[in-house]
Amino acid sequence: MNEHDVIVVGAGGAGMRAAIAAHEEGADVALVSKLHPVRSHTGAAEGGINAALHDEDSWELHAYDTMKGSDYLGDAPAIDTFAQDAPDEVIQLEHWGMPFSREEDGKVSQRPFGGLSFPRTTYAGAETGHHLLHTMYEQVVKRGIEVYDEWYVSDLAVTDHEDPEDRRCYGCAAYDIKTGEVAGFHARDGVILATGGPGQVYDHTTNAVANTGDGPAMAYRAGVPLEDMEFVQFHPTTLPSTGVLISEGVRGEGGILYNGEEERFMFEHGYANNEGELASRDVVSRAELTEVNEGRGIDDEYVELDMRHLGEERIVDRLENILHLAEDFEGVDGLDEPMPVKPGQHYEMGGIETNENGETCINGLYAAGECACVSLHGSNRLGGNALPELLVFGARAGRHAAGGDMAKAEIPTGPSARSEDGAVDSPVKPGAVKPATGDTVADGGEVRSDGGAVTTAGEVVEQTVIRERERVETLLEGDGINHAEVRDDIQETMTENVNVFREEDNLKSALEDIRQAREAYQDVSVSDPSRTFNTDLIHTIETRNVIDLAEAITLGALAREEFRGAHWRKDHQERRDEDWLKHTMLRWNGGDPDLYYKPVILEGEEKTYEPKERSY
Repeated sequence: MNEHDVIVVGAGGAGMRAAIAAHEEGADVALVSKLHPVRSHTGAAEGGINAALHDEDSWELHAYDTMKGSDYLGDAPAIDTFAQDAPDEVIQLEHWGMPFSREEDGKVSQRPFGGLSFPRTTYAGAETGHHLLHTMYEQVVKRGIEVYDEWYVSDLAVTDHEDPEDRRCYGCAAYDIKTGEVAGFHARDGVILATGGPGQVYDHTTNAVANTGDGPAMAYRAGVPLEDMEFVQFHPTTLPSTGVLISEGVRGEGGILYNGEEERFMFEHGYANNEGELASRDVVSRAELTEVNEGRGIDDEYVELDMRHLGEERIVDRLENILHLAEDFEGVDGLDEPMPVKPGQHYEMGGIETNENGETCINGLYAAGECACVSLHGSNRLGGNALPELLVFGARAGRHAAGGDMAKAEIPTGPSARSEDGAVDSPVKPGAVKPATGDTVADGGEVRSDGGAVTTAGEVVEQTVIRERERVETLLEGDGINHAEVRDDIQETMTENVNVFREEDNLKSALEDIRQAREAYQDVSVSDPSRTFNTDLIHTIETRNVIDLAEAITLGALAREEFRGAHWRKDHQERRDEDWLKHTMLRWNGGDPDLYYKPVILEGEEKTYEPKERSY
């Protein structure tokens, strides 16, 4: 068994920032990741990092823009903390050697981004995430932080107390992709989940193949509530053939969207009369799809993004990577012709419920980055706020897990924060399908193999390892269907029925499809018998997580009967603050999700945010 003070699961931006912060507090910390750190999906982030650095800007303005962008579903303590901490994190990155783009006077460049009242997005060309990963990996290596790369964490070692708020996480079980070994990782002080988003729930996504929502699914099954999962961001500019992201930086530099009739539709059709292409992402995505659905798209599928007028010098200096992406995946030269774009799944605003110190309701279990929901983004994330989020809350989670001296968090977590019960008219009745083999301790208790109770942290970890070894053997020795059939069905129904535009019948149809996929998953097996680099085995385990999160997203979408941020409902075309100024919460409950709500916190450090109409 491997032992460390703090174990960080996932080695992207949030994971490495958490590990560095824990190390700075004196902890023995390790990163456990199914990917090498610099291959993490953070590297695909292109646009930039928002921070109030300019003398004419302020954290208060950044906080207000973020709350407005969230459509007033963000929690003020998280938003204020984020806006205050972001400048120091960016400056720290610069001191570590982050190669930010700069102005002629040597100052770090900042560009406009959608939904911002000031151009506060710092960037490194159009490869900001790539440079961020390499900068932080240098710091990980410099500090001698141990990295277990190509180890896939598949379950958490959690005690079996009835109340999740009495449980403790002592570590995790992981599968060594290189050897086939299943081993335990004992965390003396805390486990931090930093596993990224669940993009593979959809078939048209900017996310990497590895983004299967492992952290949220594991935490959910261990007893941590999932928060606001219905809020999925669809980025307005992805390449139609692949889902590859075209940075918001193109529009930040002055790129223009045209429909098939060569109209600058953001203005000419009144979608955003003031901000145009720089309205928030949910507004632009809906506008594009409306143009296509009303017959003004191109090939009934996409619109065009034109940056030719910016000039070759400016494009090559600030957006060179975009030229390569358009050429490689669409055969388009962005210097001479517009690029085809359409909305694609990009970011999950919801996730593992945490407070502003990264704590979940389970003692010793933390989360940060896209897998977490501290409710910074509410119902819609502003472009440029994801990278500073993983820096700010990754650092805070790392410090807290390592015993750093920090103020008590203001955001409550766990079932005790419930303010009202929820109900949803789901076509799927509880109890029809039991969870799959290898569930966490929260599914019914942890016992020793001899029938006695587990009493020590090491035993909790060891029993989790035994259970995971049994799951691997069951999958390898079975004779069933391939997981890909199940995953394809999930991705197809989610893309068809739980996309930008949502209708009640479609959401119910998706829930029925997801339940059928869950039933089919009971019969999956792995045809590849090898123990080394068995990607089919890894993908089979991941597919279980995809199923659980697809259901959570769809249940939340069916329950929330209003139009807020990224969540559009055909039959509910108004934001209803009197009924829905609250967070949608889901508790695992043995596989039958328990829906409830908790209040949004609008009382901030300097002001109480008053919900207003969100217009751009």
